[in-house]
Amino acid sequence: QVQLVESGGGLVQAGVSLRLSCTASGRTFSTHAMGWFRQAPGKERGFVAAISWSGGSTSYADPVKGRFTISRDNAKNTVYLQMNSLKPEDTAVYYCAAGPPYGRLGRGSLEYDYWGRGTQVTVSS
Repeated sequence: QVQLVESGGGLVQAGVSLRLSCTASGRTFSTHAMGWFRQAPGKERGFVAAISWSGGSTSYADPVKGRFTISRDNAKNTVYLQMNSLKPEDTAVYYCAAGPPYGRLGRGSLEYDYWGRGTQVTVSS
């Protein structure tokens, strides 16, 4: 069982940066691909970014490519999402997710087994 806790959300103005963190419990963090998803009001939860369990591969949704960077520190059981040049359309609840041990880097929510409770990011214009 993996428990995930997100932090770092907040209310910011457009154009600034924000870094989200997700800390996992347990000893198996380094074996899980990790992903970030987001859900805006009235919309379905959608893929944002993912990183392989080794950290060697990453994947990004087109709307955030070039602005967001996902990274992980396996020694700290933490995955990060660095968000630069934030836009009002980035406003959403951001969720951290962990895939199965040694699983592939996925972009679909069904490929992830464990989820955090989310952290709100609000970007004002």
